[in-house]
Amino acid sequence: MALKSDRYELQTDISFFCNTALNRGVVVTYQDGTGLGAAMDQGVAVVAATAGVAGTSAVAGILLNDVVDKDLTRTHLNQHKDEVQKGGKVTVLRKGYVVTNAIENTSSPSVGDVAYLSDTVTSTSATDGSSELGFLTDTDGGAAVAVGRFLSAKDADGYAKVEVNLP
Repeated sequence: MALKSDRYELQTDISFFCNTALNRGVVVTYQDGTGLGAAMDQGVAVVAATAGVAGTSAVAGILLNDVVDKDLTRTHLNQHKDEVQKGGKVTVLRKGYVVTNAIENTSSPSVGDVAYLSDTVTSTSATDGSSELGFLTDTDGGAAVAVGRFLSAKDADGYAKVEVNLP
């Protein structure tokens, strides 16, 4: 997955850590223990990619960093890719828009469709065939959580512009 450079970041949040390797562009949700005060460096304030289940998945936003698990004694983080070491602070988009390909293969959104966090446990990317969580879909399976709206249909590479407007 990836994000293209065409994006507008109106509101971001840097309050959370991520303890799993994730690709930027996926939807992340708050995990247990999150929200224990207003301090910026609480290790329990964690986000992760999960399947959307109504009433249980509070969407934090779209992940703007690649979270990697590297041996930092042998190599360094790629700052041009905005990489963050697993367990580090991440940037989450709360309001704005992004162009992402973290969209289910079976999804065929149109302009104006609501963008939901997929309630499917595994979703496949059109480009690499990997199974991941945190994908977007245009289908409300009855338990999906709304993230925003699609501002375009998917292009030939599987990318679509998605407006994110979380409270």
